[in-house]
Amino acid sequence: MTEARKITIIEGPSPTFELARDTWLLGLTECPVPTRVALCRVRTFNGPELVERCYQAWRDSQPINLEYRTQEGLTQQAPIIAVRWVEQSEGHVLFLWLRLKDDEIKIEVDFDVGGFDDYTDEDGDDFNSNLFT
Repeated sequence: MTEARKITIIEGPSPTFELARDTWLLGLTECPVPTRVALCRVRTFNGPELVERCYQAWRDSQPINLEYRTQEGLTQQAPIIAVRWVEQSEGHVLFLWLRLKDDEIKIEVDFDVGGFDDYTDEDGDDFNSNLFT
């Protein structure tokens, strides 16, 4: 049996995943377990080599995974279904599209109330003082 192919994040914070909604991904997500596709961006020094590693695995009809540590410090793996790299001034950025099971997805909502600092209501009261009361 061959060793599983993978790309490992060896340092830095836990990766963040964004749910991908691109229509071209629909054909890549068919499987017996309900899954979602998430996009992960990772900085690297060798983007072309990592993309080539994925292409070689897929050419050999083998899966390839992203191995990473969660915020809790646990090691997790997610199947990579598409990959791309771009060159930026500070180095290469690897775009990884991953298949995540529904129970692995954690949604975070970021509500920014910025821009409300200068608003007042009809009585001249500060809007922010009444916002969450």
